[in-house]
Formats: sequence, structure tokens, C-alpha cells
Amino acid sequence: MESQRRLFWFRRLALAGALLAAAVVVLGAWVRLTDAGLGCPDWPGCYGHIYPNAGGKALHEMIHRYFAGTLVIVITILLLWTARFRKDPGQPIIAVALLFVIVCLQAALGALTVTLLLKPLIVTAHLLGGLSTLGLLWWLSRTPETHSLSEGEIALRKFALAGLAVLSVQIALGGWTSANYAAAACPDFPTCQRAWWPRMDYRDAFVLWRGLDIDYEGGVLANPARVAIHVTHRLGALLAGSVLIGLGILTAVRARNPRLVRAGRLLTLAVVIQIAIGVAMVHWGVPLSLATLHNAGDAFLVISIATLLRALWPALGVPAAAISVVPLHRADTSR
Repeated sequence: MESQRRLFWFRRLALAGALLAAAVVVLGAWVRLTDAGLGCPDWPGCYGHIYPNAGGKALHEMIHRYFAGTLVIVITILLLWTARFRKDPGQPIIAVALLFVIVCLQAALGALTVTLLLKPLIVTAHLLGGLSTLGLLWWLSRTPETHSLSEGEIALRKFALAGLAVLSVQIALGGWTSANYAAAACPDFPTCQRAWWPRMDYRDAFVLWRGLDIDYEGGVLANPARVAIHVTHRLGALLAGSVLIGLGILTAVRARNPRLVRAGRLLTLAVVIQIAIGVAMVHWGVPLSLATLHNAGDAFLVISIATLLRALWPALGVPAAAISVVPLHRADTSR
């Protein structure tokens, strides 16, 4: 029963970390969209101080760093917890170790984002790392089930992995669009600059590395290259949205387990909301509120796909007593 209570609190701490990670992702978007990414030219402090003495942009950047630093502490506690209670039944080990590696890489990417002057490749990788952190924390916070899957439910696994891959590529495209300041390149919808296939420069649009000492704040690409990035992101959204909505509906229809049905519905809802935000963002001229909300939509999508994947991979070889989680007062009465 002691190990069961520890696992209960481990998952609660992971849930707190997931919520904190979601806040870090949204704050990171807010910092980027308010052009505060270089508000503090040094790292980890700001002009040599823990609290910024400069203007509002520096404060925006440091608020993001405060949240990110707190998240690192939470993940470190999870790692130490896992090391201490690694023999407890049901205690995740590999996922926690991977999570710690990712957050260390995230810290390095955060520093490089500043020192390399918002290089798009680094900014995009930083976004992917942040959402990967969120996905793993959410995975760890979920309680696995011991139910056996039907053949139809097992067949959903390959579709879920395909959905994860498509979502990852689309998020990378979104990060590349934002990092190159291409979100406003197409001010109309569904056309772009009143054309179905406007003038685009793909040769320059996806150059991953342009050398050092280039300040990317405000973007360095000409309009045709930005249009190419934006249109590619739209086409990717069409493909990813179709795949993920299909996955969500297929899961909700074919699954017998109520948890899987709810996960399928949640994924479908998340995709529809994200598409609606994207269209509204273009229609209203990429306002700060909607652009930030669009990144929150990415976080919602990651949570949704992680929920589905967790339900499709129930615990194997773990005693039911180690998986069922009960509050402390119930555990005490069972002694």
C-alpha cells in the first residue's frame, strides 16, 4: 500500500509538471510574439541580474524563464523520486529518464535561442522540445489500465502512431512559420494574397542554417519565401487535420473501452478547435491573443494524442494493485 500511495503522488506531481509545461509553452509563444525573445541578451540572468532592470520585454522574457526554471526543478524531483523508488511496482523509469534528458536539452536550446539571435532552427527545436516535455509529463500523470484490448483496438495503435508523426511534422511547420515571421504572409483565407497559388520561393523558404551573427528578430526572408512557408503550413494543416480527425472518429466508433472513446472524442475536439483558431487568426490579422491561443491549441493537441496513446498501451505485467490509485484516506482505511 505504501508503494501505491507513492505512485499516486508521483502522478500528481507529473500532472502539476504537465500544467506547468503547458504554461511554459504558451508563455514562450507570448515572448516570441511580443518580440521579447532578445529582451535579455544574456542567459540565464538578464543584464547580469536575476530580476530584470530593463523594460517590459525583458520582464516578459524573465517570466518565461522563471516558469521554465520551476519546471526543471519539478522534473528533477521526479527523476530523484524514480531513482529512490525504482523497485516499486508500476513506477515508470525509462520515460522519466528520457524526460530529464529532454529538459536538459531544452535548457541548452533556451540559451542558444538568445545567443544565436532567434535562429529559426533553434526556435523550432525549442518549441518541439517544450511540447515533447508536455507530452511525456501528461503520459506519466495518466493512470494505465489493465484491461485487455480487442483486436480492433489493437489495430488502432498503428494509426495513432501515424497521427503522432503527422502532428509532430505539422507542429514543426508551425514553429518554422512563426520563427520566420510568416504567419501574416497570407492575410486572406482560403486564398493567399487573393490567389490559390501565389508567387512563392521554396528555394529560400526552408534553408535550415544561414550561418552565425544574423539577427532574426523580425525575420530575414523576402515575402515570396514567407508565403511559401505559410502555404506549406496550411497544406500541412489540411493533411494533419484530416488524419487526426479521422483517427479520433475511428477510435470513438471502433473502441469498446469508454476511456478510448473519450480519448477519440477529445482528439477530434482539439483538432476542430485548433483549425478554428487558425482560420480566425488569419481573418483578424494575427492578433496577439489568437496567435498565443494557437500555441495553446498545440498544447491541447499534444495532451489529446498523449491521452489516446496512453489508453492504447495499457500496463503490461503490472499487478492491478499497483495500478489502481486511491486517495490517501482510502488507503489508510484499508490497513
